[in-house]
Amino acid sequence: MRPNFANRTIWTGDNLEILRGINSECVDLIYLDPPFKSDRNYSSPTGSEAAGAAFKDTWSLDDADLAWYGEIADREPRAYAAIEAAGVTHSAGMKSYLVMMAVRLLEMHRILEPTGTICVHCDPTANSYLRILLDAVFGPSNLRNEVIWRYGKMSNTSRNFPRNHDTIWRYTKSDNFTFNPIKGAESEYRRRYRRHLSGNRVLYGAVKDSKDKLVLRRIRRVAKNLGRQLRDDDVLFDFDREYKTQSDVIYVSIIKGNSAERLGYPTQKPLGLLTRVVEASSNPGDMVLDPFCGCATTCVAAETLGREWAGIDLSPLAVKLVGRRLGHVRRTVGPISDRQDIPKRTDDGAARDDGKGVPGKPIVHDF
Repeated sequence: MRPNFANRTIWTGDNLEILRGINSECVDLIYLDPPFKSDRNYSSPTGSEAAGAAFKDTWSLDDADLAWYGEIADREPRAYAAIEAAGVTHSAGMKSYLVMMAVRLLEMHRILEPTGTICVHCDPTANSYLRILLDAVFGPSNLRNEVIWRYGKMSNTSRNFPRNHDTIWRYTKSDNFTFNPIKGAESEYRRRYRRHLSGNRVLYGAVKDSKDKLVLRRIRRVAKNLGRQLRDDDVLFDFDREYKTQSDVIYVSIIKGNSAERLGYPTQKPLGLLTRVVEASSNPGDMVLDPFCGCATTCVAAETLGREWAGIDLSPLAVKLVGRRLGHVRRTVGPISDRQDIPKRTDDGAARDDGKGVPGKPIVHDF
């Protein structure tokens, strides 16, 4: 099914109502970086490119529409049961958060192609609850990976192991799905550091000394003052496996304060991370959707990789930021469609007169 919206579309508005208006089975990859249930409120600093962007990530039962409970119970009883259990084992706030996520995930399942993939970015606050919810909606047998994004910076703590990773749950809609194995960064590092290396110029070994020394096992050469040579998106670690084929642990540094990529947008993710996600789970010409698109990093990654894309965000800043960022990436980019309306479905699930679309059919899985 073809999408009922144009390539390079950014909607400003409630993603639930917009998702309801999208045709069934027309999106190949969905990546979302939703609120994490962090119990914090976020805003961009004054003077940054993303100044004015803000969102709350605190949850109570007042944040969940009562009608959503009934819809979830009717369409996917297992999801409803998981949400009720979370309210008992965790809190009413977690229950409210999962209700918000569940009603949207049901729509994402509906609009995803049978060969499609969904990647849900989260952190330890709610990742275990989101996995159970995703099992209910997509089926536990369709979990393909728990991808770990290791971002280098560790939290400050003296009472626990410091945390330095997020989780990306990668689910597919069926056993027939797109996956493109991608190589690690060996070729990039060969190019970048070739003047410092000899022999076959393949980087092997580990960082033996944290004071800017990189020991290369095969070449037996030390590159000093490495800090001045590294870009701000680099992380040092054991090169042996990462540079051959990408594993389920992705090493990409967080965006540092002095990075040209930094927009000041709260929770901004690195382009290098999203490039790997989009490249692995879609093909050129596929439609990629980010329903919590924020500063539109997914859209930029999709554009640079030759994918079609759309994004949804509550803030009107998203369309401004994607236009500005794509201007730096490529000189010739097609027009970006800035929409505030709710799309009208043109598939067999005929839209209601108000244009908001209709919920999909109940989901049935073999457990």
